[in-house]
Amino acid sequence: MIPEGASYFLSWRLAVEANNARGWRTVPSQCLSYVEAYMLGGQYDRDLDLIVDQILSYINEIVPSSDDGAMDAWILDVDDTCISNLVYYRGKRFGCDPFDPAGFKAWALKGGCPAIPAVLGLFKYLVRNGFKVFLITGRDQETLGQATTDNLRNQGFIGYERLIFKTAGFRGQSASAYKSEIRRRVEKEGYRIVGNVGDQWSDLQGECLGRRAFKLPNPMYFVP
Repeated sequence: MIPEGASYFLSWRLAVEANNARGWRTVPSQCLSYVEAYMLGGQYDRDLDLIVDQILSYINEIVPSSDDGAMDAWILDVDDTCISNLVYYRGKRFGCDPFDPAGFKAWALKGGCPAIPAVLGLFKYLVRNGFKVFLITGRDQETLGQATTDNLRNQGFIGYERLIFKTAGFRGQSASAYKSEIRRRVEKEGYRIVGNVGDQWSDLQGECLGRRAFKLPNPMYFVP
């Protein structure tokens, strides 16, 4: 029989991933040990591998457009999609502590976020097969632009079409509104968004979503 604490965590994580739990600020304290076990014990990595396998199956079914797919684009989020902040959140009790903007900025400036292996493999596959990959992040361009660019390059994210940061003009906008507008601009340039990957529902909601969206697991924080 599953202990009551583990049972609650499983139900809570399902609510998070199904986007039934919205606007939450911290992980429930009774879930701490279970989030830690999920993130570090191998299940998180197995879940990522399964989702990426689903993405690859979808990619292999895509029929090239009349221009041989030269304008077929994929959108990838950055934080906890391409690169991992797990080391940082381990020090924040896996999301049980409130978000600390200054602390996260200091962490990001170090440029030490490791690649998420399954997504790095997906990224390289997309580039190798001629897709135009747009990396869209909510990180601030002025303060984190260079550190993030270097971090991604050092982790093997080379060959993307464009890396897009949140600029001052989007200050105060929700992640969903900001990313919708960026996707709209990408489509206006003539690209066809055939896939969109992110760890937050706000990466995958709004307008110009593309043909298919894929949600990666993240029980540690919620971005509206």
